[in-house]
Amino acid sequence: MGVIMGAYKHIKETIQEEYSERPNHFRYKLAEWRKESPIKRVERPTNLPRARSLGYKAKQGYFVVRVRVRKGQRKRVSPKGGRHPRHNYRYVQPGLSHQVIAEQRVASRYRNAEVLNSYYVGEDGVYKFFEVILADRNAPTLDKATKAAVKRKGRAFRGLTSAGKKVRGLRVKGLRRQRKA
Repeated sequence: MGVIMGAYKHIKETIQEEYSERPNHFRYKLAEWRKESPIKRVERPTNLPRARSLGYKAKQGYFVVRVRVRKGQRKRVSPKGGRHPRHNYRYVQPGLSHQVIAEQRVASRYRNAEVLNSYYVGEDGVYKFFEVILADRNAPTLDKATKAAVKRKGRAFRGLTSAGKKVRGLRVKGLRRQRKA
């Protein structure tokens, strides 16, 4: 007799096997994503078990958007022209993770929806790719927990998503948590 497991656990294991058996297949996907626009609505999540664990449901009102963010130091655009500004510095550290920046960009594009959560999909030499789960505020099919979350507008900008809370230092692990209590 084989081991009985749930459907999403099975899907998760098959995804992991696929990546280990065919690593180049994923590189081709990344190459296709690079050619697409920076923010693109996708039909279904790339990693379904991860999306489900973060609140995605395959019904009306929920949708997923793939977004890419440039990696590395965050450069300021240097001014073109003959002048040399006194306070022009080249790099700015925004104090936000790439994932939070991705969530905020999607939130500003889709104003009728609210960001529920997001997860990492992949990266290449230049970009990091994330998939952001959104919920439409006016959809009648949302469950109670999602409706309560969606009622608060601008979650991504106020650090109320999981990645936002992590950046704000609200997800503390280990000894520091024990000392606070």
